Amino acid sequence: MSTVEAPAKNKTHRARPRPPFEQIALVLQGGGALGAYQAGVYEALAEAGLHPDWVAGISIGAINTAIIAGNPPESRVDKLRAFWEGATSPFWQGMEALSGQFVSGDALRSIMNQLSATFAVSSGAAGFFSPRLSPPWLAPAGTPEAISYYDTTPLRQTLERLVDFDRINSGEMRLSVGAVNVRSGNFAYFDTRTHTIGPEHIMASGALPPGFPAVEIEGEHYWDGGLVSNTPLQWVMADTPRRDTLVFQVDLWDARGENPRTMMQVMTREKEIQYSSRTRANSDRVRQMRQLRNLLAKLLQQVPAELRESPEFAVLREESTRKVTNLVHLIYRAKQYEGDSKDYEFSRLSMRDHWRSGYNDTVRTLRHPAVLERPQNEEGFLTFDLSRDGSD
Repeated sequence: MSTVEAPAKNKTHRARPRPPFEQIALVLQGGGALGAYQAGVYEALAEAGLHPDWVAGISIGAINTAIIAGNPPESRVDKLRAFWEGATSPFWQGMEALSGQFVSGDALRSIMNQLSATFAVSSGAAGFFSPRLSPPWLAPAGTPEAISYYDTTPLRQTLERLVDFDRINSGEMRLSVGAVNVRSGNFAYFDTRTHTIGPEHIMASGALPPGFPAVEIEGEHYWDGGLVSNTPLQWVMADTPRRDTLVFQVDLWDARGENPRTMMQVMTREKEIQYSSRTRANSDRVRQMRQLRNLLAKLLQQVPAELRESPEFAVLREESTRKVTNLVHLIYRAKQYEGDSKDYEFSRLSMRDHWRSGYNDTVRTLRHPAVLERPQNEEGFLTFDLSRDGSD
């Protein structure tokens, strides 16, 4: 079996001292086959010595976070690689050598990617999901076979093989994954602070209907968290007690794009808008809250001494506590040839491309010293969204 090619190492990319933040958080969005980009991001962070204290994910991001949190630091990249190699469709293995010789333009690559995606639809992805043998309408109502097109038993087996759930539940690294309660429609987080995490919690976060069946947990059924929110950023930012935090948010869908000119471009752009994280809106909201807390802190300084011992003052003082945050966006920018099937196109070649892009984008981002420095502005909050060439 061929392996994920290691990206060319950059001499300036090396382990560095722990940044001056109380915690490092890694926030991973959903996006199916594009999730190899997140694995590349993690590899670059690990090489730089930036090991997260908290990982939070949705859908494929939940799977990647489970592999990270469920393994010791020296094994995490290898286990991520094992997952992504295992999920690579064998359809492409025979085509990969030919592609290196004959693919000279985006048009041919687009055709080959569509063929690979079609193969995944018909045959599944090894170690991840497999197609049902009969159509849902022939299965008894209420069974998994009646409400989904694919069986995700292979994913459970993969998680049990690659993830040490005792390690996850030890509390060494905090893990949070988001899912949607099918009955109530409410968003739920399974968090190691409040839950004992098992394979079912990770699978629930990635149970995207109608492809995958809902996952039952404690009598309730859950679907993919991306149906409501495709990023756990708000969960991380709203955590209490607040801490100085360096956040790496890895998005697989770019909210920005061009006006579509073909039906394929329409479907692609629809997905990008639907599943993008609205990161700028979230960032603006966080900045507004920081400004309000700063104003509150100034007002509390004028409160008479006789009121400072009240329970209300204690609550307001906690809310006004000054903490700082750097929010670093790493966003996958899709190639023109990828099209609307990019999230279920599991070819080895595309997986390598995505992994390499995540690694290289992270290396470029970490070249900016300010990314790892405490913000000095009034809000105590900075965002970084760096382009591929390393410029702001």
